Amino acid sequence: MKRKMIGLLLCLTLAISLLSGCKKNDANSTSGDTKPTDAAKQTNTPVPTKEASNPVEKKIQLKLGIWPEDTLTDDINMHKEFVKRFNETHPNVEVVPAYYKYAVDTFVPKAESGNLPTIFESWYTEPQKLIAGGFVADITDNLQKRGWLDTLNPSIRDLLSKDGRIYGIPRDGYALGLMLNVELFEEAGLVDANGYPIYPKTWDELAETAKKIKDATGMAGICILAKDGAGGWHFSNIAWAFGATLTKDNGDGTFTANVDSAEAIAAMQYVKDLRWKYDVLTPDPINEDWGTGFANLGVGTAAMYIAANDAVNQPTQVNGLPVDKLAMCALPAGPNGAQYSLSGGTPYMFSKDATSEEIDAALDYLEIMGKAPVATDEAIAGMKADAENRVANGVPVIPRFPCWIVQKVLDAESQIIKDYGNVDPKMFESYFNATKQSGNLRMEEPGSAQDLYAELTKVLQAVVTDKDADVAALMQKANANYQSILDDLFKK
Repeated sequence: MKRKMIGLLLCLTLAISLLSGCKKNDANSTSGDTKPTDAAKQTNTPVPTKEASNPVEKKIQLKLGIWPEDTLTDDINMHKEFVKRFNETHPNVEVVPAYYKYAVDTFVPKAESGNLPTIFESWYTEPQKLIAGGFVADITDNLQKRGWLDTLNPSIRDLLSKDGRIYGIPRDGYALGLMLNVELFEEAGLVDANGYPIYPKTWDELAETAKKIKDATGMAGICILAKDGAGGWHFSNIAWAFGATLTKDNGDGTFTANVDSAEAIAAMQYVKDLRWKYDVLTPDPINEDWGTGFANLGVGTAAMYIAANDAVNQPTQVNGLPVDKLAMCALPAGPNGAQYSLSGGTPYMFSKDATSEEIDAALDYLEIMGKAPVATDEAIAGMKADAENRVANGVPVIPRFPCWIVQKVLDAESQIIKDYGNVDPKMFESYFNATKQSGNLRMEEPGSAQDLYAELTKVLQAVVTDKDADVAALMQKANANYQSILDDLFKK
């Protein structure tokens, strides 16, 4: 508990010699369309023809928006090794580190000004908007020539496609679950005889568990976000458990907001009760976002946090929680037994300004990282390097959600888990069992999920700061606001 923690093409102009005497002749340069100089005529020096010229590879620049942030020094060192291996076979490519974190409010200006890195990450809610706006590159032909088109998980391929063309590939997938700080569960006496945390199986049990932890340790039982869209993102999963559907697809290209249903209101009332009835939240929820949630979990100021398997490095490597003190369980079930895990993921996408050569270079780099649908020696070496880095930094080596339908890749990933596994699988058993059950995974709400989350977050902010907040009235206002947005975006 005491532990803390562009793709603009810069084509380098080929050296062109013998340009009407404007530049000094370079003995190592040849150009098929230059004419013999007077000196060449006088000395009978043969002038190289195009056919006799040695081909010169075009220099290109690969801006890696997937470069790790500055604080992750070991991750950066791993990528430096990837770059070294990459340049052994791609000496004409200059790799430029360009860490980029996708943000809805800053993406469009960055894209329109031509300042996006060659390759970057987004969220699965975003590709259709980015494709429609013309901000990302069509990579169908690049994938076709590699034989990667039919290796994509079909459901993910649909998210990244329009009119039969593909604009991205998956980095990974995720499903939301509940992360637990085992140290706080131990301190509160909420572990079984084998030392495994006694996790809540319903949302009512979660409130009771959170209360016991707060009473025993003085720390928050759970961290609920209410600062930005991540709050609404998390809340939607709670609402589903209470039986809500927040957006209705009308089947004609339009959508109807359903934020003010009785079930959604009950779910929001539950969150309000966590603050005022049980008093188990962190001191200032309206300042809690995705990152601070992991910080609370990692340093031990909150015992539970809604999060996904693709972010286990956050409480551990980034925020200092020992690898054996992190557990994950299924999200709790609602009043009628409904249990869902919001499923999504992170795609790799490419700047609209990236050339085909730059896109190919980025895809080659992903193969070296072990993030491509191939199980070559090089790709497996990348998988191993990632696993070794996780072990060295106290990050759980656990399965990732399959994005590809290539058995050799799946087998290679399974072997990596066997060879490098550094956690007790039972600490994650409930989580993975739940996500394997048919019908438990739900994609994010249709319509405009990010706008939905923003409206829900406004309500969250009100209910955690005002004991007398009228939940029903707030949800009705959010519903009206969201419907107005949907009408503007999806006019018939």
